[in-house]
This record gives sequence, C-alpha cells and structure tokens, in this order.
Amino acid sequence: MEKTGTIFLVGAGPGDPDLLTLRAARLIERAEVIVHDGLVSHEILAMARCDATLISVAKRRSKHTLPQEQINALLVREAKLGRDVVRLKGGDPLIFGRGGEEAEDARAAGIPVEIVPGISAANGAAAATQIALTHRNAASIVSFVAGQCKGLSDQNWSGLAGKGRTLVIYMGVKTAPQIAEKLMTDGLAPEMPVAVIENAALPEMRVIRGLLAGLPDLVIEHAIKSPALIVIGEVTARDDTAVAHTAVEAAQ
Repeated sequence: MEKTGTIFLVGAGPGDPDLLTLRAARLIERAEVIVHDGLVSHEILAMARCDATLISVAKRRSKHTLPQEQINALLVREAKLGRDVVRLKGGDPLIFGRGGEEAEDARAAGIPVEIVPGISAANGAAAATQIALTHRNAASIVSFVAGQCKGLSDQNWSGLAGKGRTLVIYMGVKTAPQIAEKLMTDGLAPEMPVAVIENAALPEMRVIRGLLAGLPDLVIEHAIKSPALIVIGEVTARDDTAVAHTAVEAAQ
C-alpha cells in the first residue's frame, strides 16, 4: 500500500520567526514540501531544510498565482505522492486564510490534515502597538471582518463598531472609502478614533491614527500599502498605548 503524506496547515504569524509556535517551527524545519503565501517572510522560509521543495502561491489583489481550487488540488496531489506538505500561511490559517476550504478538500480526498494555529495579524498588531483590542474601560467586544470581499456594500455591519466595541478590518486598504461610508451610514460617529497599522509586528511597522471620517485621506496621504489592518474603536485613542515613537505617525 502506497504511503500517503499529511497536509499541515500552519500559521506563520506576522513574519517574525520568534513568534512561531514550537510546533510550526519543527514542521517547517522537517517538511519535504512547503507551499507558502507571499506574506510568509524570507527569514521563516530560510528555516526549511536545504532539500525541501518550496512552492510559492503568493496572492495579490486581483492577481493570484494560482486560484484557490488549484492550490487545494496541489496540496492533495503532493500528499498523494507520499510527501508531507506544510501549507504555510501568514497569520492564522483559519482567520481569513481559507484554511477551512483546504482542509475540506484534503479530507474529501482521504488525506490526513493537521491545523497548527499561528498568531493572527490582529493579535500581532495589538501586541506590537500595545493597543488592547478589548479593555475593561473601553471595549468588551471585538469583531473581525474582511474589507475586500464580494458583496461588501450588502453586508450588515450594524453593531460591530461603536461604544464599547472594537472592529478590526483585514484587507481594507483599497476599500477604505467604502468602509468609512458604510460605517457612518450605519450610524457610527465620524469622530470615532481609528488606527491603520501597516506591516504589523515587523521592523518597518507604521501606525497612522485619525478619525473615521478621515480614513480614506489617511490611506492616500500616508501611501499606506498592504498588508495593513484598520482598527476602529475607542481603544485606538487611549493615551496609555505606549508605542515606540519611531514606529508611529499620528494624523493631525
């Protein structure tokens, strides 16, 4: 009977190798095949063994190296050849990482799957900026949404942001004008504080602070590029969020 490999869906976290879980680091070091996203850092990929096969399936807005269905098929094909496959994703595989779809296709093909969590972009950004996503005096609810998806204007975000709530928006740089308009139309105050965190938890991180009404201008004026998170809520304006001044730009 031919050996079947295992597919490991592994979270690479924000990009710093020191923030990998021990399980993730061990799997990367021994993997025969690593299928990785574009957000996985060179430092993490350098941990792979010298004879490992590294396959990039980097995705950019409106331009994918491989459609998701072909990525799923690639993982299954490599595992059926008897090789253990590490599917390496920035952040966490199950938070806007499409890890659920990959796991479903693997199970349907009879391939063993293991999911190894990673530090999500939101957790990494919160730690690096010392912005507490929940805070006893400011927020008891936090929500994660995707700002770059089909039907954005039709989604109901009512109640996700406001007093006592924090809203974290992934992939929202390109759609910042629509996001701001949508939230204000749903009743969120234009003066609600926001923070845009570019390259969270990396040495080149920037934090741009402002107000919801000015969000589109912040993105343009500071030439913010992906990867970036938009955090909306009173937690972003607390004066006890201590961040190194070299990493922060406060929008006036």
